[in-house]
Amino acid sequence: MEKEGKGNASVGKNIGFSGSYMDTTVDPYVDFYRYANGKWLDSNPIPPDKTGWGAFSELRDMNLQRMKEILEECSTKCTDEGKSNTDLVGRFYKSVMNTAEIEKRRFDDVSPYIDKIEGATSMEALFKEIVHLHQSGIFPFFSTFSNNDEKNSSVYAFYFYQGGLSLPNRDYYLEEKFREVRDYYKEYVIKAWEMYGHSRSTAEEEASSIVKTETEIAKASRKQEDLRDAERNYNKLTVVDFNSRYSSLNLENYLAGIGVRKADYVIVGQPEYLDFASRFLKEGEIEELKIYVKWIVLNSFMPMLHKEAEDLHFDMFFRKIMGQKEPEDRWKKAVRTVDTSIGEALGELYMQKYFGEDSRKKMNVMIEEIKDVFREKIKSLDWMSDGTREKALQKFSRFRAKIGGPVRFRDYTSVEILPDDYAGNVMRASRFEIRRQAERVGNEVDREEWYMTPPTVNAYFNPTENEIVFPAGIIQPPFFDPSADDPVNYGGIGSVICHEITHGYDDQGRRYDDAGNLRDWWTEEDAAKFTEKAKQISDLYGSLESVPGFRVNGQLTLGENIADFGGISISYAALQKHLANHPELRREIDGFTPEQRFFLSCAQIWRQNIREEMARMLISIDPHSPGKFRGMVPLYNHPEFVRAFKSTGGLNKPVYCRDIIIW
Repeated sequence: MEKEGKGNASVGKNIGFSGSYMDTTVDPYVDFYRYANGKWLDSNPIPPDKTGWGAFSELRDMNLQRMKEILEECSTKCTDEGKSNTDLVGRFYKSVMNTAEIEKRRFDDVSPYIDKIEGATSMEALFKEIVHLHQSGIFPFFSTFSNNDEKNSSVYAFYFYQGGLSLPNRDYYLEEKFREVRDYYKEYVIKAWEMYGHSRSTAEEEASSIVKTETEIAKASRKQEDLRDAERNYNKLTVVDFNSRYSSLNLENYLAGIGVRKADYVIVGQPEYLDFASRFLKEGEIEELKIYVKWIVLNSFMPMLHKEAEDLHFDMFFRKIMGQKEPEDRWKKAVRTVDTSIGEALGELYMQKYFGEDSRKKMNVMIEEIKDVFREKIKSLDWMSDGTREKALQKFSRFRAKIGGPVRFRDYTSVEILPDDYAGNVMRASRFEIRRQAERVGNEVDREEWYMTPPTVNAYFNPTENEIVFPAGIIQPPFFDPSADDPVNYGGIGSVICHEITHGYDDQGRRYDDAGNLRDWWTEEDAAKFTEKAKQISDLYGSLESVPGFRVNGQLTLGENIADFGGISISYAALQKHLANHPELRREIDGFTPEQRFFLSCAQIWRQNIREEMARMLISIDPHSPGKFRGMVPLYNHPEFVRAFKSTGGLNKPVYCRDIIIW
């Protein structure tokens, strides 16, 4: 699983589909993932500055290099007072790269926040400081945000969710298999406070208090898989009802402090957790609460501070938890920070340079072909009754796709960006975003908003908008290659498109209607049939072991696994229709049929070597299955897979095949 490398092998290299990645000595029915990727896996060790190395990371590194070129050019052209995108991203990039200034400031950027918390002499005063932190995107105890009201999707609502943990999730505090990480974390807290200037004995007392508080928070938090339940996460409360139940949170003052102008109600994701948080803030010992809040602030700032603090943070959260051997080059951190903080300013420049209308048009043609096939799939499902089918088709008739980047880019001219204030720039950008989200509550939803920046190598389905969104960053090899044969593109970007479409009909997406509202539109009988098939998928993945002692969580990954099954099934059907309309394309290339190249392409986009520590973390927090299983299990369960590879010999049925057909 883990092989050590030396650098960024993707830069300047063809990373698209290739027969040279394959290991044809492997029986494809026993390990198709290695059959498709074996030579690549053996010859592409993990660079020391990475937690894993695969198709996604190869492309992400290429995009980082492209963004670096843009930002370095902007940093030479930017002015100190200008408000153009060039000025803003150029100054931001310079601030992250200005390590001399960062070293000089040491803890100067964080100490004012800590001093204010220390000065709070009452629970009311402490809560006021917590609200100030939430304004800046630092969330002790719980988190808040605005988004579409999931049962009235045309307007924005304000949400309260569980939060406040420093380690990846509740499992790290409560499960025996993470005991070593917990012990390491406590020592990290001690070292951080010592570095800040506290004595060893004081730091030890603070660390014990912090771990105790965060463990209590973990115990009150829902499990990762339970957080997927959209209906359970929707609990609408009027302001009066909220205040009656959570009296210590003082909703009117909180909303006013965050910047919400009007809200007749809020939505609480995990009411039982907020019961705990409200009680804790009412009954807890104020000095212990202050120690915890100060820690959340210090830990949030650590990666933005001088090298000694930055290295200590890296050692805990990247080396220990994720297995990364070395920090990335400074410029990569700078690029990621700009992309995270004012990403649409950088994204607009990226699209101007790297994304053409030709790519958008080709994507739209493929999506239209796929839509026709998906519509036919819905019509032919033998487990769906006519009543549910009619509503499913109505929902799909309102589906849409967004490609490349926004039609209107976000305006960051109100954000003060200074060339010598890294942490300040991050905090001001965060306050801008928190305020932007707060001020829209109660207003009509902007259907043109994007939740990923244009250079992002990813895609998503938005259930409240009934749409798929594909940033420019992923619309290139190895996922989409205009020079590749069509079966390769249908296996690559085609299967990803179909995966995202299927999310609208997975175990959670199916709960949203044609308008994007959380509403039960299925017959009871159809829902039962779907749930039975979904359980088969959950049970199958739950039987798979990613690393020793860590099985895939079948319930946590269920939605993504259903989408993977649908992605393969629908894209394969779309390819067959495409080949029927273009029979001249039905030919062998490099000794492989179109069907074989389709399945090989499906597997190759998930090629990856990953560090064991990272694999363990992802099993605990990630709703996606490990890449090996994504590039093999859905293929094995496709009825045409065995037929496609029967000429290679092998078993009668692949090892993970359960003949599960859901789409």
